[in-house]
Amino acid sequence: MDLCQPEMMSYIIDAGVLGVNNGGKGDLHLIIEIGLWMLGLTVLGSLCGAGSNICISVASQKIGNAMRKDCFRRIMAFSFPQVKMYGTGTLITRMTNDITQVQGLLSQLLRGMVRTLLLTFGSIYFMFRLHTTFGWMALASFPLIFGVIVLCLLQTNPLFPKLQSQLDDLNDLLQEDVAGVRIIKSCVREAYEKLRFGQANGRLLKTQLQILFVFAFLNPTVHMVLDLIIAVLLLWGNYQVQAGHITPGLIMAALTYITTMMHGILILVMVFQTITRGLASWKRVNDLLQTEPVLKDGVHSRGRGPLGQVEFRDVSFTYPDGEHPVLQHINLTIYPGETVAIMGTTGCGKSTLINLIPRFYDVSSGQVLVSGRDVREYKQRFLRTHVSMALQKIELFSNTIRANVSWGREQATDAELDAAAGVAQAREFIAEKENQWDMVLDERGNSLSGGQKQRLAIARTVVRDAWIYIFDDATSALDLKTEARLSQALKSARPNSTKIIVAQRVVSARSADRIVVLDSGGIVGCGSHAELMESCQVYQDIYRSQIGEDHDAA
Repeated sequence: MDLCQPEMMSYIIDAGVLGVNNGGKGDLHLIIEIGLWMLGLTVLGSLCGAGSNICISVASQKIGNAMRKDCFRRIMAFSFPQVKMYGTGTLITRMTNDITQVQGLLSQLLRGMVRTLLLTFGSIYFMFRLHTTFGWMALASFPLIFGVIVLCLLQTNPLFPKLQSQLDDLNDLLQEDVAGVRIIKSCVREAYEKLRFGQANGRLLKTQLQILFVFAFLNPTVHMVLDLIIAVLLLWGNYQVQAGHITPGLIMAALTYITTMMHGILILVMVFQTITRGLASWKRVNDLLQTEPVLKDGVHSRGRGPLGQVEFRDVSFTYPDGEHPVLQHINLTIYPGETVAIMGTTGCGKSTLINLIPRFYDVSSGQVLVSGRDVREYKQRFLRTHVSMALQKIELFSNTIRANVSWGREQATDAELDAAAGVAQAREFIAEKENQWDMVLDERGNSLSGGQKQRLAIARTVVRDAWIYIFDDATSALDLKTEARLSQALKSARPNSTKIIVAQRVVSARSADRIVVLDSGGIVGCGSHAELMESCQVYQDIYRSQIGEDHDAA
């Protein structure tokens, strides 16, 4: 519709106003008639344009929504090493900024590119219809204009991936500082973190300015070339009008088409900029979507041995980015209903060992069996439904206490939640809160003490009716009396379930049926407290190092 207007306007000027073919006598009726046609076409074009905008906006938003869901599902399927490989900052950037850039790419391809190409080449076509010389004048500008555009894109193409990578770094730093704001304040390191953030932000700004600097020269150059074409067109047209070869209306139409072409080319420059950045972002998003999860899902949803039995058969494990094995030739069987404590010095592989049971990692060699079946044969969802864990690092969400405990079992009744809180020794402090179960926690549960957070995490673990319960140093913030009550309540509430406790304190482990002692990635002792005091040097050293702290309390 836009391309029809100038030609119709030239007819109004020549025939309606100047009366070129009517002895210089204008025609008001013709002006009104063509004017109404132009108005109708403008309204129709506006409606079509609005429909196009709505269609493309809905399409790009829905595509972005689907991509975010696909990316999130893929991230949730990643193993811990894969998440670590990408990093929190880059995953956030790819899920937010990169997908937004891809949405812009789609929008520009669907509408911007189509519209600008039609305006640009359509203007040239109509200029040829007016007069072939007009068309050749317009085409003469193209080599220079597109040469400048290509040169700018070649300069900026390497900068867009660099820009997104620097945005990753900024998000990593921001996420780290927000999460660690308490330690930053307690160590009075605000100035240092401001400096680090300023440096990262400065690198991002420098790259952005480099891109803007390149494109800053593009628009004036295109304007200069097109203004030169307009000047040549006016000069040539003046001679042709005086010679009677063309009419003033044709000159005006040609000028309008040149302006339309200029507008199309300038928009095309912006479109290319958006597309270039969008393609860089798409590569990053596509890389995420094409990354296959390392842990392949099994097919089984049933054990084939005693429920809750855990067996390690000659298990060795090395982290993907590690050089030395963390666990070596572990052979251990934990029987249903048994309570086993795992102890050892820092870094001996305690947490690594228990993380192999719900298959957070796959063994480097050997087998881990749960209920008689290799964990790699289970469907991951089924396996983790029957292995309930209280992790060393407590994760609570900005939601109610009820919602946080219900994470362990979505359909848990109020009675089941209350029973779990009783086992975890959390019932009393929950009752003291103003809104009790409906109290909304601060971010990461910062409105609670360390012991209260641990008890909620334990309640979330025991509310599930699982084969195996694992507590990875989950009682370190509890006093010994509360810990003893919790241990007794857990045995009473889940007598047939296997309980594995990673402990740092001897008093936390000595009531277990067996204590497994690790050292340098291997088992150096296994038995009761009394047996280990007789036979295991490492356990004896741990006991002696703690006896002054814990013996009297025990």
